[in-house]
Amino acid sequence: MATIMMEKIGRLFISLQQIREVPRILTEAAPSMPGTVRDVEVPCYFRERFVSTGYRPLNQNWRYYFLSLFQRHNETINVWSHLLAFLIVLMKLKQLSETVDFVNDPHSWPLFVLILSSLVYLAFSVLAHLLGGKSELYHYVFFFLDYVGVAQYQYGSAIVHFYYAVDESLHSYMKGIFMPLATFLSCLSCLGCCYGKYCNHRLPSWVRKVCQVVPSALAYIWDSSPVAKRLLSWSADSSDPAILYHFGQVAFFLSCSVFFTFPVLESCLPGRCDFIGQSHQIFHVFLSCCTLCQIHASYLDFIGRRELYSGLHGSGESALFVGLYVLTLVVCALIVAFMLTKVRQLFNYKNKSK
Repeated sequence: MATIMMEKIGRLFISLQQIREVPRILTEAAPSMPGTVRDVEVPCYFRERFVSTGYRPLNQNWRYYFLSLFQRHNETINVWSHLLAFLIVLMKLKQLSETVDFVNDPHSWPLFVLILSSLVYLAFSVLAHLLGGKSELYHYVFFFLDYVGVAQYQYGSAIVHFYYAVDESLHSYMKGIFMPLATFLSCLSCLGCCYGKYCNHRLPSWVRKVCQVVPSALAYIWDSSPVAKRLLSWSADSSDPAILYHFGQVAFFLSCSVFFTFPVLESCLPGRCDFIGQSHQIFHVFLSCCTLCQIHASYLDFIGRRELYSGLHGSGESALFVGLYVLTLVVCALIVAFMLTKVRQLFNYKNKSK
């Protein structure tokens, strides 16, 4: 038995060593890939505070930015953290689809919307951090998409919280207004993030943070109110299997909101977090953990609270909520289209003034 275990550990060690060699192999296969540059060599709105090196040069071909997935730069951790989370959520969807009828059971549709919105925001985040450094225009395009991903994920959170986690007393007060207001706040969050990014070229960075944080905070407070009430009324005597994961998602979200708002580590160690240790990287990891806790908590609510939520939500209500999700996507797409016209006007003005 000991010999077999040693052989398995040896194979695992060899596999890990081979994985660690992938970046070197790709670098040797593409020796013409340019190295990274300093912050002074990229436009100011590409720069992150207290991060001085590791920026990829602009205006390279698409192949360079795709291959930079395996290159050491200051966006590597941001890309990989959400790429790995995307794969984990995808595996979770495959696992749940073996026991949950996402097609014929309307009560499962909110859970599917949450998982779908999680996959979308993770995918858009990966694209933004991987490809957003190609040029000024694509920087705006991909990060606007990233904000669409955040907004529709906020709606995905709202739908499962209101559908599965709400209790009877809160439902009686919020019925008819909760999901429409969640839709509005998600779209407002998208608009605030896009406008903050658009103004970043001429206004201080704190203005962008305010535009991004305030609408997102309002959306989170509203979307999570059913979970908050449930957590506040929880007692140690209750046997609620989902409560621990609801506590987890709240704790992870509050933690990641701190790291999103404030450059905690890099401000204390300027120049030493250029590759790893940036607050945004920690934000990515905590947000991924928040999403995984949220999905599992919602699944446990879907299984364990069916008698409650099936009595609260009438027939056709889940289809209406799915329709509001589609409406959220459409409105966010229109917001992005409008903001991109503003960006093009800005570029035309800058070109004419040269």
